[in-house]
Amino acid sequence: MGKLFGTDGVRGVANTELTCALAVKVGYAAACVLTGDIGRKPKILIGKDTRISSDMLENALAAGVTSAGADVVLLGVVPTPAVAYLVRELDADAGIMISASHNPFEYNGIKIFNGQGFKLADAIEEEIEAVILGETPAGPPVSGAALGRCTVAEDAREKYVEFLASTVPEGLAGVRVAVDCANGSASTTARALFQRLGADAVIVSDEPNGININDGCGSTHLENLKRTVLEQHCDIGVAFDGDADRCLAVDRAGREIDGDRMIAVFARRLKRQGRLRGDTAVVTTMTNMGFYAFAKENGIAVRVTGVGDRYVLEEMQREGYSIGGEQSGHIIFLDYTTTGDGQLSAIQLLAAFLEEEKQADFAGVMESYPQILLNLHATSEQKALYREDESIAVAVAAADKALGDAGRVVVRPSGTEPLIRVMVEGRDEAEIRRVGEEICAMIREKTGAQ
Repeated sequence: MGKLFGTDGVRGVANTELTCALAVKVGYAAACVLTGDIGRKPKILIGKDTRISSDMLENALAAGVTSAGADVVLLGVVPTPAVAYLVRELDADAGIMISASHNPFEYNGIKIFNGQGFKLADAIEEEIEAVILGETPAGPPVSGAALGRCTVAEDAREKYVEFLASTVPEGLAGVRVAVDCANGSASTTARALFQRLGADAVIVSDEPNGININDGCGSTHLENLKRTVLEQHCDIGVAFDGDADRCLAVDRAGREIDGDRMIAVFARRLKRQGRLRGDTAVVTTMTNMGFYAFAKENGIAVRVTGVGDRYVLEEMQREGYSIGGEQSGHIIFLDYTTTGDGQLSAIQLLAAFLEEEKQADFAGVMESYPQILLNLHATSEQKALYREDESIAVAVAAADKALGDAGRVVVRPSGTEPLIRVMVEGRDEAEIRRVGEEICAMIREKTGAQ
């Protein structure tokens, strides 16, 4: 990753790390790099989530884009995947989403999509970054009639909801579902979507106030969803993160259905329908080892990428695979769209549930090996020390080898948060916790991470 762009765009504490000045530069540089000489005035969409800082950054980005001579269309509060879809639907040249996804409200971020609705390749992000940092000239400034203008899209959400609903033509009548919107972007679309499909939906956490996004709710806090499912006697529950590009679920008993299980359900269903291209699902290094056993039993091949839905997508595009995603709930249906979409995943899960006459045991679709995830708070400098320290790499490799075929160790600096993540998986929960804590102790000693 570069100095500014992580695994999912530019992210930081709003107005401290991610400032208005930086947002203006990002908007300007993105417009210059992505639109180039197209022979007409470019058009760039801007969407946002419900954070208090999103309005501030929206104005700064719009100023940057229009100062580069591109027009801006403001989408308002929409899910991240809505931006990816609407770039194509509205014939725009690029799309920008203001969101820090699952992070607390004080953070914010900037994600950029190209004119085909895909997240930017590393090389393009590096070009934009070089312009921002003054390493590459951006070209002469524009003025007069060459400046861009800013307008508002009146029916952006309706177009997006219509698209989502079209993927389940049979509707969802007969299912009672709890829907946790995380007080985020889905608050503007979920109610209309589930009503349109005929589901009996109990909508919660859909009253954003600027500071309650992801606060004790959504896919990072499933206790809220579990409680709603049990109290409201729902058949199933789904929860989104702040920008609704990921989804997790629980069954009627409150058991969790994570991203691995959802991908298992979707891959099996697509194979039965003859739509699982290459009979393959794409997952990441964080995917539970139990998924591989499920895949083998069901005649499904598995391709593995690094952590991040962008890398999943790259592998899917290379071979044209139908389904891929992450344990965290980023799931990509390449037949339908170009990025992870929490609401799309939710309605596809409900469609599968109804096909099995509400008897499906999605929580038990695969066996999960015990897996622990330990987080160390780390600055950029401490992450760099981790990457450069060979003794840590040797110790991690030795621990992984000691666990054998029945376990593994994955250590990685987060690309979206100030964390180094240590994941250990195996049959013996006590053993993997011991291994994880020993590795954390070594990383603390060598880097100062806490």
